[in-house]
Amino acid sequence: MEFDPVEDPHEPQHSVTKSASAASNNTVIPELTLLLTGDRNSIEIGTKNILLDHDDQTNVEQFSAKLYDLCGRHISVINMLGLPNIDRVPLNQGIHAFLLLVPYGQHNSHYKSRVQWLEKTFGRGFLSYLMTVVTHESNEKCEGALADLKANSSFAEKRYHTCTRTMTDEKEIVSLLEKIDVMVSENNDQSYSRLTCVQNKDQKEHLDHNSYKEESVGTEEEIEVSTEVTSGPSETKGKGTVDVEKEIETLLSRLHLQDKLQQKLSPADFLKIGPPVKPSNDTCEQELAYTFLQKLLALDYRARHILVKQESPEVSHPQSAPVSDSTDTDDSDSDEFFNTDEDSDQSKQTHAHPMDVQMAVFHCSDSFLKQDMIKKLSQCQYALPLLVPDPVTMDIECPLWTLRQIIKTWKVTEIKDKDTITMKSMPICKAETPMVSFFRLGSLSQSKSHLMNSLINDTHSTFFHRNCKGSTKSRHLMDGVAEIAWYFPAGNPNDSFTDCIAFCNLHGDALTTEKQREILINKSSVNVVFVPTLTRTQKNTAVLSALHKSTKPLIILVADKDCGGVEKKPGKYIVGLKERSQSDVAEELKMIIKKTLSGPHTSFQLESMSKVSGVRVDEDDPVCQKGKSAAMKILNLLQGMDISKIKDNFLPCQGNLWHEWCRIKKELYHLQGNIEKEKSQKEQALTQIRQEQCSVSHTELMKSFTESLLSLPSTDKEYFLKWMQILIDALSTDDLASILQRYDEKWSEVLALKRKHEKSPLLDSKQNELEQISKELQSATFGLEHIFREMGQIYEAHKSQKKQTHNRQTDWSKYPELAADLMISGHPMELMDGDAGYAPLTWISSVLEEVIRKLGDQTVFVLSVLGVQSSGKSTMLNAMFGLQFAVSAGRCTKGAFMQLIKVSEEIRNDLKFDYFLVVDTEGLRALELASNTTTHHDNELSTFVVGLGNMTLINIFGENPAEMQDVLQIVVQAFMRMKKVKLSPSCVFVHQNVSDIGAAEKNMDGKRRLQEKLDDMTQLAAKEEQCDVKCFSDVIAFDVQKDVKYFSHLWQGSPPMAPPNPRYSENVQELKHIILSKASQSSGITLSYFKSKIQDLWNALMNEQFVFSFKNTLEIAVYRKLEVQYATWTWTLRSNMLTIENQLYTRIENGKLDRVENSYLFTEMSKTFEKIKKDMNLYFEDKRDKDMLVQWRGRFEQKIKEFHEEQVKGVKKTLDEVIQQKKACKELDDKKTDFENKLLQKSKELAHRLKDKAKEEELKSQFNTVWGELVRELSAGIKPIEDINLEEDHKRVLNELGFEWGLIKGCKDSNRYQVLSKLGHYSDYVNQKTQRDLSEERHQSHESKKENKYTGKQGTNVFKRAFNYFKQKITIVPTTQQKGNRDFSHEQHEQIRSFISQVEQQSLEEIQTKPVATRGCRSTYLLEMAQNVQTKVTDFESQKPYTLRKEFTVDLSLYVFDRAGRWLSQSHETYRKNNDALTYLESKKDQCYSIFRSFWKGNSSAVVFGEMICENLKVSAVQAVCNKTAIDLAGEMRCSFPAFSGNRLNLEKHVLKSLAEKEDFKSFITYIRDPRSQAENFIKDEVHKYMFREQSHKAQNILKKNVDDISELVSQALFTATQEVKTQKGGTDMWMAQFSSVLKDKLTLDTISCQNFRDINNFDFLKEEIEKGLVPIKTEMSRLSLDKMKDFRLQPDQILIDQLCRCCWVTCPFCGAVCTNTLEDHSPDDHNVPFHRSASVKGWHYRNTVEMSVNFCTTNVSSDNSFYLDGVSEVSVPFKQYRTAGPRFANWRITPDESKLTYWTWFLCRFQQELENYYGRKFKGRGKIPSQWRTHTKQQAIESLDESYSE
Repeated sequence: MEFDPVEDPHEPQHSVTKSASAASNNTVIPELTLLLTGDRNSIEIGTKNILLDHDDQTNVEQFSAKLYDLCGRHISVINMLGLPNIDRVPLNQGIHAFLLLVPYGQHNSHYKSRVQWLEKTFGRGFLSYLMTVVTHESNEKCEGALADLKANSSFAEKRYHTCTRTMTDEKEIVSLLEKIDVMVSENNDQSYSRLTCVQNKDQKEHLDHNSYKEESVGTEEEIEVSTEVTSGPSETKGKGTVDVEKEIETLLSRLHLQDKLQQKLSPADFLKIGPPVKPSNDTCEQELAYTFLQKLLALDYRARHILVKQESPEVSHPQSAPVSDSTDTDDSDSDEFFNTDEDSDQSKQTHAHPMDVQMAVFHCSDSFLKQDMIKKLSQCQYALPLLVPDPVTMDIECPLWTLRQIIKTWKVTEIKDKDTITMKSMPICKAETPMVSFFRLGSLSQSKSHLMNSLINDTHSTFFHRNCKGSTKSRHLMDGVAEIAWYFPAGNPNDSFTDCIAFCNLHGDALTTEKQREILINKSSVNVVFVPTLTRTQKNTAVLSALHKSTKPLIILVADKDCGGVEKKPGKYIVGLKERSQSDVAEELKMIIKKTLSGPHTSFQLESMSKVSGVRVDEDDPVCQKGKSAAMKILNLLQGMDISKIKDNFLPCQGNLWHEWCRIKKELYHLQGNIEKEKSQKEQALTQIRQEQCSVSHTELMKSFTESLLSLPSTDKEYFLKWMQILIDALSTDDLASILQRYDEKWSEVLALKRKHEKSPLLDSKQNELEQISKELQSATFGLEHIFREMGQIYEAHKSQKKQTHNRQTDWSKYPELAADLMISGHPMELMDGDAGYAPLTWISSVLEEVIRKLGDQTVFVLSVLGVQSSGKSTMLNAMFGLQFAVSAGRCTKGAFMQLIKVSEEIRNDLKFDYFLVVDTEGLRALELASNTTTHHDNELSTFVVGLGNMTLINIFGENPAEMQDVLQIVVQAFMRMKKVKLSPSCVFVHQNVSDIGAAEKNMDGKRRLQEKLDDMTQLAAKEEQCDVKCFSDVIAFDVQKDVKYFSHLWQGSPPMAPPNPRYSENVQELKHIILSKASQSSGITLSYFKSKIQDLWNALMNEQFVFSFKNTLEIAVYRKLEVQYATWTWTLRSNMLTIENQLYTRIENGKLDRVENSYLFTEMSKTFEKIKKDMNLYFEDKRDKDMLVQWRGRFEQKIKEFHEEQVKGVKKTLDEVIQQKKACKELDDKKTDFENKLLQKSKELAHRLKDKAKEEELKSQFNTVWGELVRELSAGIKPIEDINLEEDHKRVLNELGFEWGLIKGCKDSNRYQVLSKLGHYSDYVNQKTQRDLSEERHQSHESKKENKYTGKQGTNVFKRAFNYFKQKITIVPTTQQKGNRDFSHEQHEQIRSFISQVEQQSLEEIQTKPVATRGCRSTYLLEMAQNVQTKVTDFESQKPYTLRKEFTVDLSLYVFDRAGRWLSQSHETYRKNNDALTYLESKKDQCYSIFRSFWKGNSSAVVFGEMICENLKVSAVQAVCNKTAIDLAGEMRCSFPAFSGNRLNLEKHVLKSLAEKEDFKSFITYIRDPRSQAENFIKDEVHKYMFREQSHKAQNILKKNVDDISELVSQALFTATQEVKTQKGGTDMWMAQFSSVLKDKLTLDTISCQNFRDINNFDFLKEEIEKGLVPIKTEMSRLSLDKMKDFRLQPDQILIDQLCRCCWVTCPFCGAVCTNTLEDHSPDDHNVPFHRSASVKGWHYRNTVEMSVNFCTTNVSSDNSFYLDGVSEVSVPFKQYRTAGPRFANWRITPDESKLTYWTWFLCRFQQELENYYGRKFKGRGKIPSQWRTHTKQQAIESLDESYSE
C-alpha cells in the first residue's frame, strides 16, 4: 500500500505542523505505536530524521510530526534506545511493533544479545511484533546482513529492513511502514500490552514454581504435581493448554525444529555421507536433534545421553553447580553453606530433557524416518512409543506403522515338555503376548521406570528414568505418552520369563491421562499401579476400585507400606515399597507376574490397536492405506500357499530356468572336443531358456507389482514398497525360524563330527542332511529382492529376444528406469545373484545407464566389504552410513548388493566425487564346511568385489589369524590379481568381536601376527598366480599400523536383550574417519566406468585364467580415443613436414640449395611441435580420464618425440638423395647451359635465314634437318645409356646358378611365383627326408665341424655345399611320399610362408641399398640377390625334416625379382633421365622448334623470351599444383573420410567392409596373407573413388584453389621482378634472377640462358607478353584432370599409406587377425584385437586329418583343448596356457569371449568351397560348420563390424 498524506475536506486548512501538534494535545488514539529499541549508535538522531527527530528517552507515547507529514497517519514513536529497565516501558495502550535497530557490522552480536534481553523482559510472545532494522552509512551496502541473521532461530526474514543511519530517505521509511502494516495485519491488528507481558511473566513464574515443587519431592519425567483433573485432552483449550503449546514451540525452536512440524524430516536428510558424528561434549543445543538421530542411526544407545556444550550463560546444565562470589568471613561462609534458600537464578533455562529431544524428533519426522528411528530404538533395546498425544491437537495416536518393520527372535522354553526350547521369529506387530501395564496415580518419590528396567534388563535403561544421564526436572512432550518394551527370553535357565512379555509404561499421572489409562487397562494382561498411599481420601480411589473389580490381575505398589507381596484375593496383590530395596521388589514382582501369567490370561497384539476407538492410528492415513491396498492385492495371491512354493509359482524366471542358464553359460568357458559345435548347441540352449522365461514371465504377481510401480506417485510408491517388505517378511518369518533352528542344530552336529578328524558314513549323512536343509532354507527365503531379481530376469529374457511387448502392463523396457529411481532414492540393488552365483550383466548395465541418464555420469567412490558369514558386515555398514542392508537372522546378504549414497555438502569440498557406492556381499564360507565348489565361488566373489572397489573392507570375526586363514588366502589372491591387471584398490582390515581392544600391547601383537599371516598367504597365492612377490606390501600399499582396525563386541551382553555396545559405535565412527581420509586421496570413478568394470571383471572371472582374461573395456575405449588423437598429432607433424619438404625440394631442383641441415629442419618444425606438445599436455590433464591416461602419457610423449625426429630424419634423407642425384648430374648440368645457348643460337640463326624464304609447311622439315645435325654435333663422343631388360636378366642369372632353362621357363610361364606368399599350402614344393638323408646330414655336420677345426672357417666347403644341394634336388620322391605331403601340418605351411616373407623383406632391403638412381642398374645386383635366396633356402631346409624342391627356389627367386623389379626400373629410369645427354637433347626439341618458329615469324626477343618462360612455367606450375593438391587432398580425407579419420581399428573395420561388399576371394586371401598390402590397396581404391567419383567436385575445388594460388604467386613474381629491374635499371639477367627468387620455394624452373636475350629493355612489355601467354595456361590448368597427379612426385594415396599404415601389423598366431594398435612398437602392451576369427581362416586343421578347425581363438582359450606347436612335435600346449608356447604366443592377449563376430562366420559359409580348395582341407567331422552360422547374411556381417569395432 502507498502512504499518502490525507486531509479532511471539512477541516480548516491549517499548517501540517499545527495539525500534528493539535493531534498530540487531544486524546487521539494512535493508528500505530512503534517502540524503538536497540543500540543508540544505530541511528543518527536529528531534525531531518523522519522517524526520530529528538534525543529524549521517554516513556511517553509521542506522535511523530514528520511521519504525519509523510503519510498523514497518527503514528506514536517511543524512544527506548539503550534503556534496560522494563518499568519505564509504557505498555498501557499497546505496542504494534518493536523496531530493533542494530548497526551494520555489529548486527549479529547486537541482535542476539538484544533479543535475549527482550525475551527475558517481555516474554517470547513479543517475537510476533518484532521488526529488525539494520542501519548503515549512506556509502555502505549491507547485503551480507540478511544471511548472517538467518542463522538465528528467532529471526524472520519477512520482518527485516535496511535503512541509512540518518533516516532521511522517505522511500526507505515508506517501505518500512508498509512492512509494519503487513506484520500488524498478520497479528490480527492486535497490539502487545502490559497484560500480555504480565501473562507471559506469570506463565514463566508458574512453570518455575512447578519445576521447583516437583524437584522438592524428587520427581522425574513421569512424576508431576498432583492436581485436580478438570478437563481431558479433547476439551476446549484453556490457559494451561496455551502455555503447553508455547513451551513446545520454544523447545522446537531451541532444537532448530520449529519448521519441521509441517515440513517433516525424511530419511533422505540423513542418507548422506557426512562427517563422523561429533563427540557428545562438542554438540550445541541447536544441533542436538540432528546429533541424536545420527547417533541413533549409528546404533549408539548413548544418543539419549548427549551432553550439550555451554554457549550462553543463560542456559544451565545440571552438571555445573552455581559458584558463589561472596567474599564474607568464614562464619558467613558457613552460614551460606547451611542456608537452603540459595537464590539461584530461576530465570536460567535448563538444557532440553533427553526424552523431549527424542519425542521432538519423532514428531518432526515423516513416517519413513519414524520407522527407521523406531527400528534403531528397538535395536538399542529402548522402549518404543505406543500411545502418543499430538503436541498440537492433543489427539491420541498409535504409531502402528512405525512399528511394522520390527522383527524379533526369541526362544520359548516349554517346561511341561521337558524344557523343550522353540525358536520364534516374527514381526512384533503380529506377536500375541501377555502385556503388563504400569501406571502411577498421584505423586510419589519412587521411580516407576527404574523398577520396570529391573524386570526387563537390570543393566540397561530400557525406560528413561530420573537417574539416567541428562535427566532434568522439567519436560514437555512425555506426559501422557505410553511406551512399550518386550522381554525376549534366550532359552537359558536364568531367563526372567520363559516366553515373550510386553511391558507398557504410561508416563505422567494416570489420573490426568484418562483415555490412555483406560486403553491400557483394557488391553493389559496384568495391571501394575503405583500409589503413594491407600487411604480412601485419595482421588485415586475410583480408579483403584474399578481395577479391583476387574477380572484382570492387579498389582498395587504402595509407597508408604513396607510389607512384602500379599495376595488379598485371587489375582489381586499389594506390594509395599517403603524401606525396601528395588532388587527385592523386582524379584517379588517377577514371581507374581509369572504366577498370574501361568494361568489363563488375555494376550495383547499391537495390530489390535487399530480397532481401539478414540485412537488415531498412523497407518490409517489415506496415502499409507493406498500403498497397503496395492501390496495386499499382491499378498492375497500368496495366502495359504507353502512359502517354499511361492518363488516357483510366481517368480519362475529366477528359479530353475535362471540357474540352468547360468550353469550352461559357465560351461561355455570349459568346452571340450568339437567346441564350436558344442558352443553353438549351448548358445541355442541359452536362447531356448530365454524364450521359456519370456513365456512364463507374465505372472499375476509380477503384473500387479510392476503396475503399481509404474502407476503410483512417488510417496505412494514408497509406502507400497514398505508394505510389500513388511507383509513378505511377516509371511516367511515363522517358517524361516524353524528351518534356521534345524540348520543350527545340524551344523553343530557336523562340526562335532569334523573335530574328530575322521571320515565316517555318519558324517557324510549329516552333511547331506545339512545340504538338504540349506536348500529348504533357500526355497523358503522370500523377500522384496527376489521380486526385483525377477524383474531383472524378465528384462534380460525379453532383451535377449529383442521382443518389445505391446501390453503396457508388462512393459519390460521400463523396468531399468523403475529400478534406477529406487536406487537413487537409497534402495539397495542386487549386483550378483547369490543363489545362482551369477551377475545379471544386461540388467545391471541397463539400470546403471538409467541412473546415469537421471543423475549424469557422476563420480563415485566404491566401497566394498568382504568377510566370513555372520561377521557383522551389513550391520557395520548400516551403522556407519545409515543403510538398509538386510541383517536379521535368516535374511543375511546373499550375493552382492550395491547402494548409492550422496556425499553431503559438509564434506563435498574435501572429496573429489559426488557419491559413495557401497557394495555389501554375502559371507565367505567357513573353512570346515567349504567344498571345492564353495571355495571357487568365494574366490569369484572376492575377486569381483575387490576389483570393483576403490577400497575394500576386510571384515574378520575374532582376532586369531589361524581362524581367518581361509579368508586371508582368498583376499590376498584377489588383490594379487588386481595388481596384475593394473587395478589398485586399497584395503582396511577390521577385526570384529575383539575383547580388550584398549590394550595397546595386545593390539601390536595382533597386528604383527596379521602381517605374518598376510605375508605367508601372499607367498602361497604367488605360487598359484605365478607371480614373484614375497610380502603383502608388494601387492598393495598397506600399512599394518594404520590399515588395521579393532572393533569391540557388537552386543553389550547376550542377545536377544543385549543393547549394542557403545564402544562398537565409536569404532564405527573411527573407521568412517579412516575411510573418508583415504577416500579424500582418491578421485573415484565415473558411473559409466563402474558399469564397464562390472562387465570386465565378471567376464574375466568366468575364465580360470583371470589375469589373462581380464579386459578393461573403459580403459580400452580411452586408449582408442588416445590413438585417434595420436593420429591427429602425427598427421599435423607429417603434413607440416611435407610442406617443408616440398619447398626444399623445389629449392634444390632450382639449384638454390645444396645442403640440408638437421638444425634447420628442427627449427622449421619447432612451432608445430611445440603446439603439439601443448595439446598433448592439455589432453593428458583432462580431469575426466586423467587417472587412466597417466599410464600411457610417458610412452606417447616419447612416441611423438620419436615420430618428430623420424620425420626430420626421413625428410633429410630424401633431400640428401635429391642433392646427391643433383650432384651426380653435374656433368650433364654443366653441359646444359652450353647446349641451350647453342640450340637457341642455331634456332635463331635458322629462323632469320629462312625468314620470308620458306613456307610454313616447309619449316618442320627444314628444322628437323638442322636439328639432327645439331644433336649429332653436340652428342659426339657421348655414349648413350641403354635401357635394361629385367625379364631376360632374371632368366640369365638363374641359369648361371645352374637351373635348367626348361625349369625356369616352366616356372615363369605358370605365374605361380607371383602369388607365392598367398598359396594355401606348399605340399607340392616339399619332399620328405628319408632316414638316409637324415643320417648323411648328421655325418656332414660332423665332417663340417672337423673341417672347421683345421680350416678355422665356419661352414662347409662351397663345392660340397653345391654338390649336396643338387643331390637333394634330383632325389626322386616316391608317390606315396608325395601323397603324404598332404599331411603336412598347418604349422609347417606357416613356417614356409613366414620364410618367404623374411626372404622377400631381406632381399628388398638389400637391393634398395644399391645406388641404382645415381649409377644405374648392374646385372651383378640380380646375381647377388639370387645367390642370397639360394643360400637361405639351403639353410632353412637343413633344419627341417623335409627338403624343398628346385621349383621352390626358382619360384622364390622369381618372386623376389618381381617384387624388386618396379623399384629397379624406376630408379634406373631416374638415372637415365638425369645423366643421358641424348635424352636431354631430345626433350628440348619441341621447345627449340617453338623458339625457331617464333623468330621466323619475326617476333622480338621479349616475345620469344616470354614464350620460353611461359612454357617453363606451364610444366612447373602443373607439378607444383599437383604436389600441393596431393598434400591437401590427403589432409582433407584424413579429416573427413570415415575410414581415414580414426585409429588403426577404424581402418581395419572399413577394410573388412570393403572386402565383404566386393565378395572377392582373392582379395580376402591377400588380406589374410598380407593384411598391410590389402590395406594399402584399400587406401588406393578409396582415394581413387574419392577423387574421381564420390567427391570429385571437392577434389576439383582443392585443385582449382591451388591453381589460383600458383597463378597469384606468378603474378606477384612478375610484378616484383619488373619493378625491381626498373628501379635498379638492370637487365634481363637481373629480371630473371629476381623472378626466380620469388618462385624458388614453389616452382621448379629449368635454367633459361639469358645470353641470347640481353637486348630486351622494355620489361613492362615483357611482363605483358608473359601475362598474355599465361592466360591459356591458366585456362588449361583450370581444366586440369586429377588423373594428371599420378605423373608427379607426391601422391595422396601414398601420403595416406605412410600415415595410416605406420602401425602394428603383427598377426595372431592362431587365426591371423591383425593387431589393431595404432603404435608400431607398443611394448610393453600386448598385441590385441577386439575380435578374433575362426582358425580355419588361416588354414588350421586337426592333426593327420583333412578336417579344418572352425574354432575361434576366443573360444579355444576358454576351453580345455590343446594345440601342437609344429608338425612334428608330440608335445601339446593347453589353449588356456597358450602364452607358454613361445615368443609368438607370449605377447598376444587373447581374452575368452563368448561372442563371435558374425562377419567371420558369414565368411566361412560364403567361401567354404574356395577355402577347401585353397587349403586342400575339408569342413567336415570336427570341422563341420555349425548350422546356426549359415543363417548369417552379408548385411548382418557388415552390421556386426559397426557394433563390434566401434571406437
